[in-house]
Amino acid sequence: MENTNNNNKPDANKPGGPKFNTYWIYGIIALFLLALNFYSMSEGTREQVSRTKLGEMLASQDVEKLMVINSKRAYIYVKKSALEEKPEFYKDAEQRSALSGDSYQYWREIGSVESFEDWLYEVQDKAGIESADQVSPIYDTRQNWLTPLLGWVLPIIIVVAIWVFIMRRVSGGAGGPGAQIFNIGKSKATLFDQNSKVNVTFQDVAGLDEAKEEVMEVVDFLKNPKKYTALGGKIPKGVLLVGPPGTGKTLLAKAVAGEAGAPFFSISGSDFVEMFVGVGASRVRDLFKQAREKAPCIIFIDEIDAIGRARGRGNMQGGNDERENTLNQLLVEMDGFSTDKGVILMAATNRPDVLDSALLRPGRFDRQIGIDRPDLKGRKAIFSVHLKTIKTAPGVEPEELAEMTPGFAGADIANICNEAALVAARRNKQAVDIDDFNYALDRIIGGLEKKNKLISPDEKKIIAYHEAGHAVCGWFLPHASPLVKVTIVPRGLGTLGYAQYLPKEEYITRTEQLLDRMCMTFGGRAAESIIFDKISTGAQNDLDQVTKMAYSMITVFGMNEQVGQVSFYGLSQDQFQRPYSDSTATLIDTEVRKLVESQYERAKVLLRERREELEILASQLLEKEVLLKSDVERLIGPRPGDEKRKEIAAAVEEHMPEGSSVTPSPNGLNSGTDGPDGKEEETETPNKA
Repeated sequence: MENTNNNNKPDANKPGGPKFNTYWIYGIIALFLLALNFYSMSEGTREQVSRTKLGEMLASQDVEKLMVINSKRAYIYVKKSALEEKPEFYKDAEQRSALSGDSYQYWREIGSVESFEDWLYEVQDKAGIESADQVSPIYDTRQNWLTPLLGWVLPIIIVVAIWVFIMRRVSGGAGGPGAQIFNIGKSKATLFDQNSKVNVTFQDVAGLDEAKEEVMEVVDFLKNPKKYTALGGKIPKGVLLVGPPGTGKTLLAKAVAGEAGAPFFSISGSDFVEMFVGVGASRVRDLFKQAREKAPCIIFIDEIDAIGRARGRGNMQGGNDERENTLNQLLVEMDGFSTDKGVILMAATNRPDVLDSALLRPGRFDRQIGIDRPDLKGRKAIFSVHLKTIKTAPGVEPEELAEMTPGFAGADIANICNEAALVAARRNKQAVDIDDFNYALDRIIGGLEKKNKLISPDEKKIIAYHEAGHAVCGWFLPHASPLVKVTIVPRGLGTLGYAQYLPKEEYITRTEQLLDRMCMTFGGRAAESIIFDKISTGAQNDLDQVTKMAYSMITVFGMNEQVGQVSFYGLSQDQFQRPYSDSTATLIDTEVRKLVESQYERAKVLLRERREELEILASQLLEKEVLLKSDVERLIGPRPGDEKRKEIAAAVEEHMPEGSSVTPSPNGLNSGTDGPDGKEEETETPNKA
């Protein structure tokens, strides 16, 4: 049990505090040697005596002795009686060294020894001093051992310092494990323990209720392991977090560490891979060795697909793949440590399809937790967490913001909140209001507003009718998503306008919905063709979405009677070999072309029937540039109900040219929304030149 009486003692291991380094000792020794050398070479506060004053001191017999060192410098010692009787020596007497009571008071560079001796005796002879009483120089030789020592030690120190610096740079940066060339095989994992506690808890993680329930079991095991082992249960060795980018996988892992209070090793999958052979496997061994010493603990590997890819893909025959060696060592270590040790491996990836099957089998990653984009309730919870740190104005509610952001992940929501706060600060507001959130949403969806972009009146008119065509088709089609906003303000890179919709929270998509979606996407080009009898390049993005959607309906979801109830999704990933014959490919291309042309004709018929509404919206867009849902309702009336829109759709189908049909196939259900069906319909950016 820990001793709680040492809480006031400073902990040198805490982040931000001073850490002892052995280089400090080397630095202190070097400074001491340099200071000692300078002290031995300096004369302190003693002054160099002039030739005239030295002659006066010799003539008055105030000099007790005169010592010449190394034939270069003379040190003059004054008699004690002279120090006591003559005031001019008082100051020098007080400055005598405390180490020696017989210290010199003056010094002088002598130049030539012979000339100095001649001058010395000449001065004393002129003063009438007897030969027996004259001061004769005493010669002595002293060796300064520090100067030659530093002469050959300092170059060695400099060479070693340069070598260490280069090795630290080569091995991946300074500081921490693995920073030196001899520690390159050490693990680079960051350890969070009681000295550097993770402050993230489950309260900071919103919108992942189901995932939190799954990982709660891991937390409970780390806190109460006997609760499970007493009944014979075994905690999963590995927990794999799977989900799209930005959905909170890493944040959830941090929350597990914060809740459990156990040591937490965090490392990225790319940190195992180096240019040196065998380094990755060595780091895996060192990581699990450290984890066993700290057990019970958690190891978290972010982006594990960097080392966990399926083996044997894209490798040359006989080649030695460092990544495969690292994966093999990871598989061995996961099999090697037992569950009663309390070492739990957590990993995160957004590409589970590329992972090796041996890594995903039971006994290694026993549990996979899917983390999808949050629904309406989850987005509301996420907004509630982020709005706590933002000063918002009255009227900003998480429910309204959640409805405005369908399909957004947690990272996207955090970006919107931060961007709204920055916008409010630039506008010198005291609080963030709903207009700031709308501006932030427009900027994230469409890009930065290009206020200085010069667009000719003719181009602006084409853009206005293009966007009005999208709006009218979406307004009257029975299965289209509700319109939120339509604008012709240029944004981003090449985005000249867009129409924003608010799709419903759906998990399956019917054939009718996909057809209406294609027709609505064709509304821009159809409007250009009807009004100007010409088309432009502004529909490039529309055509791309429609083409992908049509191929998905036919080759993935089996929504075509001619091709049949087949799906080639997953089978057609190999770009060098198709899973169907040339005749089937020709049939697919033919049916795609028929489907696309029928929806284009359908959009043109609908816009001809609603040309008055098209003209009204286009003229208002040219005047105001931005129209909200309320503006559209005021201009062309409320959006018709479901029955009325179905009647309009039936009337449109009656006026379709012969050979064009929008009747869906009998197999009109889509079993999922993660396929390539162009589901991201909350925004459109069709006018990309």
